[in-house]
Amino acid sequence: MRKIAVLLAVVVLLAATAAGGYYWLQNSFYAPGPSRDIVRIQVEQGANVRTVLMDLARQGAVSNPRSVEMYVRLNSRLTHHSPRIQIGLYEIPAGASAAQIFDLFDQGKVVLEQLTIIEGSRFADLRRLLDSHAAVTHTLRGKSDEEVMTALGHPGEFPEGRFFPDTYRFAAKTTDVEILGKAYAAMQRVLDEAWQQRSADLPFQTPYEALTLASIVEKETGLPAERPKIAGVFVSRLRKGMRLQTDPTVIYGLGASYDGDIHTRDLATDTPYNTYTRVGLPPTPIALPGRESIFAAVRPEETGELYFVATGSGDGGHRFSKTLEEHNAAVKSYLQHLRAAQHTQ
Repeated sequence: MRKIAVLLAVVVLLAATAAGGYYWLQNSFYAPGPSRDIVRIQVEQGANVRTVLMDLARQGAVSNPRSVEMYVRLNSRLTHHSPRIQIGLYEIPAGASAAQIFDLFDQGKVVLEQLTIIEGSRFADLRRLLDSHAAVTHTLRGKSDEEVMTALGHPGEFPEGRFFPDTYRFAAKTTDVEILGKAYAAMQRVLDEAWQQRSADLPFQTPYEALTLASIVEKETGLPAERPKIAGVFVSRLRKGMRLQTDPTVIYGLGASYDGDIHTRDLATDTPYNTYTRVGLPPTPIALPGRESIFAAVRPEETGELYFVATGSGDGGHRFSKTLEEHNAAVKSYLQHLRAAQHTQ
């Protein structure tokens, strides 16, 4: 009996010691960390608990990495749950406990980068923006637009206009293909939504034609209130079989030969995008239109105006006219305004 009692005492002592050790490890795991500053850590593909903890210790975010590792492994056996360590760049708050750090890893709360696509920019501008972003993994540099669209799973599609201008947030090292894929999908969603709400009896039949008109509206004005009316002018002209006669399409058609000014010869030189020489919409969009321009294109405000010209007041606004005579008078007023402004400079 005495031997049994001694054995039981030993077992109890060992159990108490083990429990005490476990709770000491647990307290260490949940205790505030030593860092007084924010620490950034990049978790690479294939990283495990030990390598990440060693990196955290080197940067002063964890004081006893071995104890933390031991607790994580013991707790994983007890709970049958191993913490996930997702790749990416993490920002560790000052004084964060090991528990808080591993929670960040498990939830994948990485530091997000961002890229802003500006309304009215071109696909070429978007490609330059992507190519120059340091946090993007570049897989498309040097590839043609055709190769890019194939990589996105849309072979044969012309890329202009198909990517929604917005601010996109993403984890560092996200590929350019993934970012373009998000922008492409976003444009499809907005265009589909707008097309479902389109006005009846529009003078075009497809969402792509609406996208083309929206890109022209986007380039013609930056004033949200004017966009439905600008669209209304173009829709009215399309109904009457009139040429759209919009400079942004001519500029797009000139491509690299555009020198910053439109010359008389440019208006007379026929290209698929010259809406002074050709009737109807150009063959493709000429820019990346925003949501307001897309909805304006499918729900235009038709009030009888067939012409517009800038007011010259500096706010980007336009003066609208129903007749050519009114329009010519508005153009004359605009030119006088410009000359007066030049004399005061």
